[in-house]
Amino acid sequence: MTNISVSLPGLSMKNPIMPASGTFGFGDMYHDLYDYNNLGAIVLKSTTIQARVGNKDPKFHPLKNGVLNSVGLKNPGVDVVVAEKLSSLARFSTPVIGSVAGETEDEFVEVAKKLNQSDIISAIELNVSCPNVKEGGLTFGVDPKIVERITRKVKRAVTVPVYVKLTPNVTDIVEIAKAAEAGGADGLSLINTVLSMKFDVTTRKPVLGNTMGGLSGEGIFPIAVRMIYQVSHAVSIPIIGMGGVQTTDDVIQMFLAGASAVAIGTATYKNPIVMNDIIAQLPKRMEELGIDSLEGLIQEVKEGRLNG
Repeated sequence: MTNISVSLPGLSMKNPIMPASGTFGFGDMYHDLYDYNNLGAIVLKSTTIQARVGNKDPKFHPLKNGVLNSVGLKNPGVDVVVAEKLSSLARFSTPVIGSVAGETEDEFVEVAKKLNQSDIISAIELNVSCPNVKEGGLTFGVDPKIVERITRKVKRAVTVPVYVKLTPNVTDIVEIAKAAEAGGADGLSLINTVLSMKFDVTTRKPVLGNTMGGLSGEGIFPIAVRMIYQVSHAVSIPIIGMGGVQTTDDVIQMFLAGASAVAIGTATYKNPIVMNDIIAQLPKRMEELGIDSLEGLIQEVKEGRLNG
């Protein structure tokens, strides 16, 4: 019988599919469409110390092959998340990943510590695509020294595994991945959105209220596959792959590139039950391709890297 379960640090998953951070709220969305017990994991929206209203509107702009967004980490603050949002997830067997964001390294640590205190959180994801106010707005995730340092600080402060979510908006993503691994990361998540921009020619203004934003959706899928492939050849920690996944074959491509689990984001906007569909279709497609288990495929790809 085809086995679609996977196991990553802190995450014993019945299947490899999870929502990407920011597309599933705080586990309070799509209750009428999903039995959360059927998902591999639940990834929460990024949380900061204080509540944030986000960037000015428009925050979203749909495209033919994706979405431009500039939400700006809108969230109610970590204390509200812990006190009011997490309790509803306690009844599910699905592991929960808390996403941490901040404007300073100390904020990352404080938010991570607060999430870590909840028994519901199985792992933490560091969203290092945030602007670092102490570095003049430079994104944390573009500097390998900062990535290594912030990963180490958070690892010392928590007891659950830590995954670092990498931005693609860098010259060399392998260098950043190695820095996260050197800082003690238990795993990586990649890729985040690709920095992009578009004008409305009638108004002569950018389509997003914040001028620039992140491109997500199927248009970035080949970029994600390439970066996962590169990173998987350079680090030994597992990768949660994401970026434009739409279909079951896209999921398998992510595994062939070197991922050990897959997050789905923008596709949910077009088809709210896409994760259900992929989970249901995955065993049959694996059987057609002669894949007995995902763990076996992960090992096969890993051995291919070593022998190649």
